[in-house]
Amino acid sequence: MSDAQPPRLDLLRFLERVQLQDLERTRGWIAAEEQRLAEEASRQPLPPPPDWELQTDLSGRPMQVHTDGCRMGGKGFRMKPLTRDAALRAVGVDQVPTCPYCRPDVALGVLD
Repeated sequence: MSDAQPPRLDLLRFLERVQLQDLERTRGWIAAEEQRLAEEASRQPLPPPPDWELQTDLSGRPMQVHTDGCRMGGKGFRMKPLTRDAALRAVGVDQVPTCPYCRPDVALGVLD
């Protein structure tokens, strides 16, 4: 019987195949976990809409404060959700104008 060792290159190629199989198995575990997390997230209820929103101009400067659902404020990236405290600060301290249609100042108790 021969005690000849396999060539080093053959051993390295074998190691490469084993590592590629391990990598594929790990990628499968990752994909399964991502799928599980996506399914779990889809079952979570959506957060409630904000009570107030800040309308900004195209450069991001504040334009008006609105109540949630006001159709006069625009849509999308120009509307930023506000907490009650942030809305009070915007109206009272920062002097951001309020929408004359939805009247967030009344809802906030700033004006009656």
